[in-house]
Amino acid sequence: MDLVVKMATSGTEVSSKSDALQVPAQTSSSSSSSQINAILVSGPSGGVTPIFRTPPNGLLSRENVNRNFQVESADGATALTVLHKVIFKVKDMNCLACASSVEKALKSLRGIQEANVAVLHNTAKVVFYPDFINEQAIQIAIEDAGFDTATIEKEELHRRNTVCRLRIRGMTCTACSSCVESALEQIHGVKKAIVALATEEAEVHYDPWLVSYKTFIKSVSDTGFEAELISTSNESNNICLKLEGSSTYSQEQVDLIQSSLMGFLGVKNVETDCKNGSIIVSYDPDTTGPRCFLEVIDKVGFKASLQNDLGSPDRSKEMKEYKHQFFWSCAFTMPLFALSMIFMYISTLKSIFEIRISHMFTLGMLLRCILSTAVQFVFGRRFYKGAYMALRHGSTNMDVLIALGTNTAYFYSVYVSIRAATSSRFGEMDFFETSAMLISFILLGKYLEILAKGKTSQAIAKLIDLQPEFATLLELGEKGDILAEKEISTQLIHRKDLVKIIPGRKVPADGIVVSGHSYVNESMITGEACPVPKHAGDKVIGGTLNESSILHVRTTHVGSETALSQIVRLVKTAQMSKAPVQKYADKVSRHFVPFVILAALITWLAWFGAGLSGSYPKSWIPASMDEFELALQFGIAVLVIACPCALGLATPTAVMVATGKGASQGILIKGGQALENTHKVQCMVFDKTGTLTDGKPAVTTTKLFSDLSLANFYSLVTAVEANSAHPIAKAIMQYAADLQEGSYDSEKICEVEGFNSVIGQGVHAILEGRRIAVGNQRLMQHLNIPLSETVQQHLQHIENVAETSVVAAIDDHVAGIISVSDRVKPEAASTISMLKAWGVQSIMVTGDNWGTAKAIARQVGIEEVIAEAEPNTKVEKIKDLQNSGIIVGMVGDGINDSPALVAADVGMAIGAGTDVAIEAADIVLMRSDLEDVLTAIDLSKKTFSRIKLNYVWALGYNVFALPLAAGVLFPLIGLRLPPWVAGAAMALSSVSVVCSSLMLRSYKRPKCLHALKDIKVA
Repeated sequence: MDLVVKMATSGTEVSSKSDALQVPAQTSSSSSSSQINAILVSGPSGGVTPIFRTPPNGLLSRENVNRNFQVESADGATALTVLHKVIFKVKDMNCLACASSVEKALKSLRGIQEANVAVLHNTAKVVFYPDFINEQAIQIAIEDAGFDTATIEKEELHRRNTVCRLRIRGMTCTACSSCVESALEQIHGVKKAIVALATEEAEVHYDPWLVSYKTFIKSVSDTGFEAELISTSNESNNICLKLEGSSTYSQEQVDLIQSSLMGFLGVKNVETDCKNGSIIVSYDPDTTGPRCFLEVIDKVGFKASLQNDLGSPDRSKEMKEYKHQFFWSCAFTMPLFALSMIFMYISTLKSIFEIRISHMFTLGMLLRCILSTAVQFVFGRRFYKGAYMALRHGSTNMDVLIALGTNTAYFYSVYVSIRAATSSRFGEMDFFETSAMLISFILLGKYLEILAKGKTSQAIAKLIDLQPEFATLLELGEKGDILAEKEISTQLIHRKDLVKIIPGRKVPADGIVVSGHSYVNESMITGEACPVPKHAGDKVIGGTLNESSILHVRTTHVGSETALSQIVRLVKTAQMSKAPVQKYADKVSRHFVPFVILAALITWLAWFGAGLSGSYPKSWIPASMDEFELALQFGIAVLVIACPCALGLATPTAVMVATGKGASQGILIKGGQALENTHKVQCMVFDKTGTLTDGKPAVTTTKLFSDLSLANFYSLVTAVEANSAHPIAKAIMQYAADLQEGSYDSEKICEVEGFNSVIGQGVHAILEGRRIAVGNQRLMQHLNIPLSETVQQHLQHIENVAETSVVAAIDDHVAGIISVSDRVKPEAASTISMLKAWGVQSIMVTGDNWGTAKAIARQVGIEEVIAEAEPNTKVEKIKDLQNSGIIVGMVGDGINDSPALVAADVGMAIGAGTDVAIEAADIVLMRSDLEDVLTAIDLSKKTFSRIKLNYVWALGYNVFALPLAAGVLFPLIGLRLPPWVAGAAMALSSVSVVCSSLMLRSYKRPKCLHALKDIKVA
């Protein structure tokens, strides 16, 4: 591998070549000439010294590792990956001077991030980059300082996990996806690989230190499938560009493009692939962006486009191939069918086609052989390739069955033809038409299956279509004045760009309104039906519709960072995941093909043996066959009628449609497991604030217990509460601002000292020498502040009216009590009522006081309440329920709910909640409407009813079809399935499963929700 070490101050390149290290002065990202076993660091005099061995595959890329050098990798691997911590026992340290000398010696080493020496404990804690220095070198440095040392403890602090997404083409059943998944997981450095048959994508979690995405593409290709890179990082500041105009590019051309991009300000790394013409750029989005990269590439004489990684797989090429092959196959199969089945019954034509060429070998037999050979080896070659690759890797798939069935029919017919050409008495019939018709019907089935699969991802396509194709960019002068307007592609918008949005146009990216006032329709993203007013300083979401007047928006999140892109990616990730129920289908599919092959062999032997022994009358045998051919027909029919594809598609297609439908209803489901568990929930735990209530508390009354005026009281309270982010603190701040006509004393806020926030209780601080505490009763108890009988009576009154009390104490005396109320959501009572009707128990767990909690619970109909709960109390309650065998769901919105959301079997986060809660949840309710809890449960029930139906059909089809093809009804009613009919049935079975899943597209919210709209909150 090639390394280049650049002086950060001068920009000069330092190159070193030795037996241990070869570092040519170039930055080719696609070359990988030699492995290295050392890296370069600056020596005491500014020289370059190799001091650390790199991994055997040489994958290394480091940026700004120390102040003097920047190390870049030739293969474009990502930046610094690992931090190690080691604690050494340092002997004979007697004073601070000894500790200081050891610490100084450690900090002088390159690759040391942190070094702390404790003289009292005789230990040295060192945090370092193992890419640049190892434990032995650190130990030697301590010994060189004059002290003996030994390792006590070591730990890896951080290891980078990069996600690579690939598009896989050519998979037909779960055996194919399992084969690819197994091949990827066996690669050294891969932590996890997920291959989804329905989406035709692979998601690989790997260590970029050890392996590159190019290895994955090669591994997939070796298994017999086509792989194409979608993205190589889970970071938003990586983009993939595709060079246009040629299929391959020379190394010199790629080097020119790469060096041009690397010289651009803000570009961190450039990785190129000259074979596919792809360029992956890692950059600082605050400095540059894709628009600049395309301009640079254009200036050096090339054209490139931005590759979108969010879209659904483009199946048009595959559909075109199957359609083309089907029609051409039919062009050969139809005459072949006519020669075998029609012309033989027309005396004039029969006499022509029965002209003998050699012995019993006729003209009709020759024509059938030619036509069948073209279908078998030209249009059926994809089945040969798939079967070969599967068998090569020790697995079996649908292609194996098809290849076995068609080859048996074809080569037996070839055998008959050869015998007819060499014998004057051989009178057996060929059935070339069987293999040709099998292939034609299977090609038709595959075409219909791809057509149906494309419709399963229409929900994602609709989400992507929300993003406008073009945006109006405003070019500004030095003074901020608008110089010009330019229409550009939405994909080329940079962060901090100023865009103009006229009425009727969609917002191209997330941003903040700089000027203008308008109403924006956000229903497509948030589900909010009424247009939302937007003024300067308000946030807007990409994909929403500007309705009334012009807005100027400064973009803050672009490309893959936007809310719309995150929603699309969340849906795609959910579609990639496997529901637990799919594991059973995977197990069945793994053994399905070998079982079918064995069944076909037994069928052939049983019928052939019965024919030879005379176990059935000769009248059963058709006139054109003998015992062997009849048995062979039954065996081939068993091979080709079996369909593992239907089993493999039963779950993923339903999950795909359901997650997409959920997204269109404002419900983001993060995976198949969450979708499966939701309909099993027996108990739903609700947070109160922001979940059952609006989460926007407002001050209702204030009761003073001191001589302070109301204005002075709030001046002191807001000085402390200004440092808190709690919703109640914000309500008090808003009330104080309104009370003091929009302002409060900012100088007092600055004077606050010793601010301390007690989770679940409140805050306290020192202001002008006085201790001010603002919180609930537990905070007063915690600080030993007495509550008089009058104060307690007032607190009890506040609890009785379902309001929250906030006690403010000054110098350990209660100065006043603020009453805060939070309106119950209008749909809360109907939601709880419906859950009860469905047999789901509801529990409310809140950090609020008991009086308020019980009052809210009475209003919404919840019987079991846990109040004054810490965040860990919620987790403990959920675990207690789980230990009793109950499947628990949790609905919350705040940071304090995130542990409970993770602990629950199904965590549901309110879309208006915090990012932490949304990240921890399994399901996100984008509309912040509690009725979506019911919709999520109902959608889960409908989806798994459909999955069960799919499995009943897929298993029932195979259970019924296999005996039928084997001829169990032939002795009774004379029913026999010709192989081509069996092949047609197999092709249509997988199509029927996909079409069954597509029925979920017609899903509608439960009718009961409309009936419950009239229920009023008490």
